[in-house]
Amino acid sequence: MLDSSRSVQRAVIQFLRAEGEHASQIYRRMKEVYGEQCLVRCTIFRWCQRYEAGRVNIKDLSRPGQVHVVTNSATTSAVNEQRRITTSEIAVKLSISKGTVHHIASLLAQDIVRYLYDVVRYSEYRTIS
Repeated sequence: MLDSSRSVQRAVIQFLRAEGEHASQIYRRMKEVYGEQCLVRCTIFRWCQRYEAGRVNIKDLSRPGQVHVVTNSATTSAVNEQRRITTSEIAVKLSISKGTVHHIASLLAQDIVRYLYDVVRYSEYRTIS
């Protein structure tokens, strides 16, 4: 199976551009190889311009802002300390925004609903058998 990740495709763009291929030719060749997984035409043109301007790195540049990763152990211990903790208190303890706490909680709620659905479906299956 062909690796169609963005960084691999950027490396292909960089290589073909170094060989002197034009952006439109690069797009056609990559579309043949990657098909639906190919980067869109304007993205390929943008990366060609970046490589022509002297860029050598194929990885994304770091962006400013707060990192949105919270360690699982910190989250688990904060919740286990006080079971009836509010989202505002969690946000303060973990130094993250209330919006991030709500986002994490909504993702967990979706997982719980899926899990409960599977439990109910399995119990119905066992009663039928």
